[in-house]
Amino acid sequence: MRRRWAFGLRPRLLAALVATSIVTLGVAALALLPPLQDKLTQQASTDLENATSTDRDLFEGQIKKSLHKTIGKPREERLTQLGLELQNRGFTLRARTDARVIVADAIPGEQPIFDTDVAGSALPTNDILRSIVDPVPRTVRRNNVVTVTEPLFVDQKDSLDPHASDMPGQFVLVTQKQLTDVSAAVGTVRNAVLAAAAVGLFVAVILGVLLATTIGRRLARLRAAAVRVAKEGPDAPTPRDDGLDEVGDLARSLATMQRELRRQEAARRSFVATASHELRTPLTSLQGTLELLEEDLRDGRLDHDDAREQIVAAQRELRRLGRLASELLDLSRLDAAIPLREEPVELGELCRAVAAEFELRGRERDVDLEVTPPPGPCWGRGDPDAVARVMRILLDNALRHTPVGSTVRIVPAYHGTNATVEVADEGPGVPPMDRERIFERFERGSAPSGEGGFGLGLAIGRELARRMGGELRHDDHVGPGARFVLELTIEMPSGSHPEREATPTAG
Repeated sequence: MRRRWAFGLRPRLLAALVATSIVTLGVAALALLPPLQDKLTQQASTDLENATSTDRDLFEGQIKKSLHKTIGKPREERLTQLGLELQNRGFTLRARTDARVIVADAIPGEQPIFDTDVAGSALPTNDILRSIVDPVPRTVRRNNVVTVTEPLFVDQKDSLDPHASDMPGQFVLVTQKQLTDVSAAVGTVRNAVLAAAAVGLFVAVILGVLLATTIGRRLARLRAAAVRVAKEGPDAPTPRDDGLDEVGDLARSLATMQRELRRQEAARRSFVATASHELRTPLTSLQGTLELLEEDLRDGRLDHDDAREQIVAAQRELRRLGRLASELLDLSRLDAAIPLREEPVELGELCRAVAAEFELRGRERDVDLEVTPPPGPCWGRGDPDAVARVMRILLDNALRHTPVGSTVRIVPAYHGTNATVEVADEGPGVPPMDRERIFERFERGSAPSGEGGFGLGLAIGRELARRMGGELRHDDHVGPGARFVLELTIEMPSGSHPEREATPTAG
């Protein structure tokens, strides 16, 4: 058979493991990285906003102090001095926040009063003007840059200052920070996730290859064993797998199936041998009897007494053939799983009816059939025909094994939640080693009997009993003879009144 590896179990299992790892890591990255970046950005903005707001009063105080010290000096000189005195405060804030610190006046020119960025980067003019026009604290985040503006108010109502009208009364404190550290942190986490994903995929591939190879080899051995069973029959070597998983269970189930096939094949061969022997014997006897009768009739020397004996012998062989045909028909019905009826069966009346069928045979063997009637109706659930068939099997066995002049007892009764029928004979009994084996198909007990059977009756009886929800078993009693018990579930007929029935008693 051509192997299609592209669709085999091994690549599919490996692909499933890899796909599961990729999906799991991808979902983890999507769930972690975007929220992490947003969280870090928001945290950086909040920290810068808090730091700027905290130093606002310090900057206002520094501006007031500087302007007071430079009263009477020209505006440009005072602003220059103010810029110099703000350096310490500005660089301290920069060191704490790692942000650009700017202080601008209400009439911004080309250069601010103070700027920690000596490289001359572009000023956030729009943010400064907006803060002057609408003097409220603002935080603006754009293009990975966060800008915080805090308005500063300084009272210039000093009559001693001839240049007071030239000095602004409003300033703006600006802090601006690049969020590159956030991007760097997110990038570090992203690289770590990618590295972990690569390691996870590598491990998944290795484990997938090992797992798929191991399972594939074990399944290949089971497949080869199944193919050998199909080609060579149940005698092919039994597969073995000691794994405690589903594959091991499959191997053990296959071994159990193979043992059952061997048992059934052995039973079939035994049946063929037994049936051939059982058929050959009566057919040979019938053929010889008919040939003798035909010869006597042709020669005109018919002996009536001898002819009657030959006819009796022929009838006996015909009964054996009829019994064999009936048992084979019962087996075929059981194997076909034909459903049985489930209805109340009055066991006492049924036992008397079946016993009456065997009265003539019992008189021929000088055996009494004694039916012990129950105190009242004894109801069990089952198929009346199937129950009668089981009773016929038990009585036929009892009459074949019980000695001449003895008694076969049939006792219908209640035992607990079951209705039972007990059939006991006074024969040699069943050896302990045979008490379960005799219920298997084509198996006969080792004890000798006057008339051999086919090893099918008790097997048919037990299967019928179990199909009706009951059981047929050998009662391990102490004493001579064999005692078989048919157990059925108690079921009263619809519309009956249990209080009017006889109270169930143990038989």
